[in-house]
Amino acid sequence: MQQEIDYAKLGTKIKELRIHKGLTQDRLADIVSCNTSHISNIENNHTKVSLNVLLAIANALDTSIDYLLSNQYENSSLALDNEILRALQNCDDSKKEKILKIIQIL
Repeated sequence: MQQEIDYAKLGTKIKELRIHKGLTQDRLADIVSCNTSHISNIENNHTKVSLNVLLAIANALDTSIDYLLSNQYENSSLALDNEILRALQNCDDSKKEKILKIIQIL
């Protein structure tokens, strides 16, 4: 059975990540080379995002398309695992040790 993309969930995820990264819609639009209104329309489910723009947004937010769509996968844990590994790549050994201790506590 073919599953449809939930563009409302996708837009919400993009907005959450954009805000978390401290980017305005204006700035994201500049990075992605599109209009601010297009970013707004994507985030608010007024338009469907093309694959090219989705890829540009994922790159601008330093994430993967996988992660942006992860809450729509039947097996979303793989996308989450990959996002955790991506975040760990930017950490030095000291931070990695602290993160490991936190994980072990959880």
